[in-house]
Parts: sequence; structure tokens; C-alpha cells
Amino acid sequence: MVACILTSRTEIFEFESNHIFKYCKPDHLDQISCKPISKITCNNQNHDNNDDHDDLWLKMKDEARFDIDQEPILSTYYISLVLSHASLESALANHISIKLSTTSLSSASLYELIMGVFKDDQEIIRYVKDDLRAVKERDPACISYVHCFLNFKGFIAIQCHRIAHYLWLKNRKVLALLIQSRVSEVFALDIHPGAKIGSGIMLDHATGVVIGETTVIGNNVSILHNVTLGGTGKTSGDRHPKIGDGVLIGAGTCVLGNIGIGDGAKIGAGSVVLKDVPAKATVVGNPARLVGGKKDNVKVDTVPSFTMDHVQHDEWSDYVI
Repeated sequence: MVACILTSRTEIFEFESNHIFKYCKPDHLDQISCKPISKITCNNQNHDNNDDHDDLWLKMKDEARFDIDQEPILSTYYISLVLSHASLESALANHISIKLSTTSLSSASLYELIMGVFKDDQEIIRYVKDDLRAVKERDPACISYVHCFLNFKGFIAIQCHRIAHYLWLKNRKVLALLIQSRVSEVFALDIHPGAKIGSGIMLDHATGVVIGETTVIGNNVSILHNVTLGGTGKTSGDRHPKIGDGVLIGAGTCVLGNIGIGDGAKIGAGSVVLKDVPAKATVVGNPARLVGGKKDNVKVDTVPSFTMDHVQHDEWSDYVI
């Protein structure tokens, strides 16, 4: 048994294993200090049993309880980061605030900031849930939702970006850039707060990912490590790629310039893409070329609408193998 003692505000959680954890919920949840107490048993059922188990937050709490049964040494870890929170919003705000805090930037201040963002834009939490489901469905290394939530830095970094992007759009750019800088330091990837990113995103491993300011990424996109969505260095303004829905970008790929990657396209690992890629096409190599197919089969209307102004039929002659 574990008792977490910080304030006089107490709650009781009843676990399926018939263990009871009694703890105190801190105001800002910066740290929780726990001491072992005697084991207490009960015959009550889990208080969530009658709730809708399709709810992702309830599922994560069940997974946390299961992990505690398997590894009791993780009790304090799971209580402080998951089970002591009434909502996914609170748990995520706390988790990010701890990750990004410094000696001069307190986790309490970051927690209040992030909760304010979630309160003002509740669409962000829907995107968070879509991202969790995307990782669980697409990454065979992901054993549970709570495992992704706590340990997958690609998932956490995307949620940090969503907060920074909100601040960027509110013209709080100094704060948005500060969050970008801390994410770069902590997670070893760099996403500009101006980039527009859809839902259902998976950054697998995520190390070395760089996403430029005017990048647009659609829904259900998977991006592996060491991917650059950048500019060519020859233009200003709108200078970064536009990625359609359902795209897969392999490890070590560079997609450069204001070009379009069509819905459902796949880009092989290590490719350098400098031209538009049609929907559902597969390109590989440096420079990237279409795998199979004929020039006559590549149509302009397969490229996303946001690139139509600069796509030409003969542009693909160099891509055909």
C-alpha cells in the first residue's frame, strides 16, 4: 500500500486487485512524496466498472492499475502522473509541465498555462485522443495507451506543439518559441509553433525530426525519426511542405520546399523529395523517384488541392522509373 501525503485534500481509489491507495491531491501536482502503509483489503468493485469503458481516459486508468499490480514499485509513478488526476487534461498538463520545467520556469506556472489553453480550446484534447489511438494502432511497440502517454516522446512532443501553436495563433509568440526551445532540448526534435498539424499523428521514435514554420500536415500521418520537413533555403514566406492525409514518411527522409505530398503517399527511408508527390504514390531515393508506374498514369488531380497552382504534367517525367 502507498499513502501520498501532501495536503489535507484526500481521495480514495479502489483497485481491481482489492488494494486501496489513499493519497492527497496537491494543488499543482509538482511532486508527490509517498510512504508505505499497511495493506488494506476490501470487497468493493472498481468504481469505474459501471462507466463507459470505451472512454479513453478510463481505459488508461485501468491500464495504470494493471501495471501497478504487475510492478508495485511503479505505484508512486502511476499515482502521481495518472491516477491522482480527474481528467486527461489535468494529467497531460501536469506531465508536460514537469517535462518542460526548469529552475527558472516552474512546473506550477506551466501547469496553469496549459490548463488555460485546454479550457479555451477543447478541440486540442480531441486531437490528443486521436494521437493516442494512432500510436496504439500503428506502432507494434506500443503496449498500452498509458505507456504511450507516459513514455513516448513523439506523442508528448506533438502535444507540446499543439499548446505552442495555440499560443502562436494568439500572438503570444515569445512564449510559443520558448516552449519550442524547451521541447527541442528535452526531446531532441524541433517543431516550429507556426506549423499546422492535424490529428491522428504518430512520430515514431521522433529523434531528429524537424518541421518548419509554414509546414501543413494533414490527419493520420506517420513520420519516423530523422525526418526533415524544411525549406530549400532559396525562398521566404510560404516555403515548407504540405503533407496530405494518411501519408507515411520513412526514416531519414528530407522533404524540402513548398511542395505537396498527396493523400496516402509513401516516402521510402532516406529519400530526398523536391517535387510534388501524387496521392497514393510511393517514391524512394535521392532524388526521390516513383516506384513503378508510367508517366501517363500520373495525373495532376491526384495531387492535393493546395499544390495545384504549381503542379505541371511534365514535372513528373524525371520521377518515372
